[in-house]
Amino acid sequence: MTTGAGGRLVVLGVGNEYRHDDGAAVAVLTRLAAEGLAVDRLALCDGEPTELMEQWEGADVAVVVDAVRTHPGEPGRIHRVTVDVDHLPADLTADEEASAGTHGLGLGQAVALAAVLGKLPRELLIIAVEGADFSIGEGLSPAVADAVPRAAAEVRRAVNDHRA
Repeated sequence: MTTGAGGRLVVLGVGNEYRHDDGAAVAVLTRLAAEGLAVDRLALCDGEPTELMEQWEGADVAVVVDAVRTHPGEPGRIHRVTVDVDHLPADLTADEEASAGTHGLGLGQAVALAAVLGKLPRELLIIAVEGADFSIGEGLSPAVADAVPRAAAEVRRAVNDHRA
């Protein structure tokens, strides 16, 4: 991230700890909260577009952590996608059905809607962890559990880059 020092910074997790790997963001945010990550807001939401827009409203930079389903997938692989108003990735909503988590609309569609409405933060970073099991139940699959510290490190790196 190249936004420089200052500005409002939020870290949001999208997920549901009762849908196995969809709880990846819950685990990442729990870890970051325990470490005392210094951000203006650290919050979990269910991925509903208007809630996301409310959570990052007024933020210069938002980091969103989410679990994604991919086909073919590599559970535990981490994707880092930077989005800004002027440079929306064309493939962000290309295969929403395959890449969405267990939310009604996928994160890509929420970002696209926010862009149309002028509700995106100046810079948005998505840290996505590929999941394996999104069925009902608690606990992460081993590959996703192993990815949690790496995903938390990506968030910390983004926060440190912003604060520098």
